[in-house]
Amino acid sequence: MPEQNNVETQPTGLKKSLRLVYVYAIAAGAIFTFIGYWDTIFYEYCGAGTFLGFALMTLLILPIAMVYCELAPLFPKAGGELIYNTVGINKHVGFFSSWLIMAAWIAVPPSAVMAIVQWLFHVLHVPTSFLLIEVVALVSLVGYCMLSLQNVEIAGKIQLYMLIFAIGGCLVATVAFLFSGVWSWDNFQNFFYTQVEGHFGIPGWVIGMALLITPFFGFETVPQMVEEGDFPIKDSNKAILGSIVTCGIIYALFFFGLGGMPVQPLVEEGGAAVGGFLAITMMEQLGGGWGVFAVVFGIAAILCAIGTCLLGFWLSTVRLLYAMGENNFLPKVFTKVNRHQQPILPNILLLAISLVFLLLQNATTFMNDFFNLMSFGCACAYAITMISAMRIHKSHPELTSPYKLKGGNFTRVLALIISVVIAFFCTLGQSAGSWKSFGIYIGIGALLWLWMVCVNWKKHKVTIETVAGTKEY
Repeated sequence: MPEQNNVETQPTGLKKSLRLVYVYAIAAGAIFTFIGYWDTIFYEYCGAGTFLGFALMTLLILPIAMVYCELAPLFPKAGGELIYNTVGINKHVGFFSSWLIMAAWIAVPPSAVMAIVQWLFHVLHVPTSFLLIEVVALVSLVGYCMLSLQNVEIAGKIQLYMLIFAIGGCLVATVAFLFSGVWSWDNFQNFFYTQVEGHFGIPGWVIGMALLITPFFGFETVPQMVEEGDFPIKDSNKAILGSIVTCGIIYALFFFGLGGMPVQPLVEEGGAAVGGFLAITMMEQLGGGWGVFAVVFGIAAILCAIGTCLLGFWLSTVRLLYAMGENNFLPKVFTKVNRHQQPILPNILLLAISLVFLLLQNATTFMNDFFNLMSFGCACAYAITMISAMRIHKSHPELTSPYKLKGGNFTRVLALIISVVIAFFCTLGQSAGSWKSFGIYIGIGALLWLWMVCVNWKKHKVTIETVAGTKEY
């Protein structure tokens, strides 16, 4: 009897304990990109006009996000694209669309921790070596894994505090730029400066703007967290739209401030910031109090901003893997949770993948090549999801969302067109190495899919829980 009681009291499923503000913080944190590290890359895309690129991309992303707002309340469990595209099209498309979105998510932890480590070594003037970088990054990843295995409320609170400090640091930096005495409208004269080559008559600046989709990944993490939300699921739209608008405004303001500073020479060939840290490098070169502020800004825009991005995608990837187990895409062992009701195997697997990627990132070009096409994978997943949204609206009248999509099918079609165009732009100028790395990733997914078709789905049907009941596929 004691053993039976013990079995009965084992925790199952994810715990409903996340307040809406924490889900917002997790999504906004995931979106809030490596702003203090990748500012060089973004400036190389769109030059002094980067702020306009971010403002336009915010407007382009909103129709896609609005469709997600319509879909999220229909499915009370974690899964996102996995669920939407299984119901909208079929389970095969459901798996591959989630595999595409996960290409972006799993690339973040090793890249994020490397950026943090590089900044720490830079500030502390620590001589770098392959072994030292690997060890420090490994310890950091293990720390994030341990945090993810604790009560999710703890991660939510930490995410919220880091996000507030990151946003605050960027706003203070923007004001400091504007009133520095160095900021000038003259620095906007070469407004459409870009290092991106044009293709098929399309200006490089426009292609660069399309690549700015990368800093907007993250709003799609909200559907992964709804299962743990202690708020009405219809309110998930506030986290989705709120996270995009917040980050879009901060991006535009920060790069307006940075664009008026004399930073273009720093990103040109031989410039001091070609490897990243554009704003920090400029502050250090200005000297005086700017040198001290560079450290404070680094804490906000590197340690906190990248830390929130890493944690947001870590939590979401774990829940997507959990959902794959829950819906019979992966074995049920992926649904086992610890006493804090956090998935065990998905956390361990993500840690292992991150460590492998970390090694590849420092020993080969695979990770850099793979990273170049993650925006393409994410845009493709968005496009597939838009098609599913149209099919669900037409074929499943029993699934009625409390979120009323303004524009209806017009908005869905517009979101699909935007996704396809962005995906196309993201393919332009990519190297053979990038396509090879992406092909390897898709190949691994294909092998996993073959196992599902030939083994797993012959024993277990895919089950999806909707607001209208559980359906089998």
